[in-house]
Amino acid sequence: MTDPTPAIHCDQFLPHPPARVWQALTDPELHARWWVPGDIRPEVGHRFTLDLGPWGTQSCEVTRVDPERLLSYTFAEGVLDTTLTWRLTPEGTGTRLFLTHEGFDLDTPLGRQALDGMGRGWPAVLHRMSETI
Repeated sequence: MTDPTPAIHCDQFLPHPPARVWQALTDPELHARWWVPGDIRPEVGHRFTLDLGPWGTQSCEVTRVDPERLLSYTFAEGVLDTTLTWRLTPEGTGTRLFLTHEGFDLDTPLGRQALDGMGRGWPAVLHRMSETI
């Protein structure tokens, strides 16, 4: 049996106040600029989809919201069944953004492949966010 809670942990300093970073995480138009299109809204229970292009449209549901501090949602329901949690912490004149992507099933080839690929990909996505917003 493998570790039941494998996760990706990233953090990125963004030279923007928490309100701006929050907007980038929760406004569909801004979200599409730095990551992928989707009809995200910061409301617990809101079900939405993210269009990951070659990886298909993925179903998600918002599970936790603390405006300008925390956003958590299920990701790729029925496929990966993982969770993304974004935590914002003010730092100087900017924001430290922490991402935890957890729940990968390492007992499946898809789970192992996703953990490896997303582990390499998330830092680039967060860097793009820093430059885009």
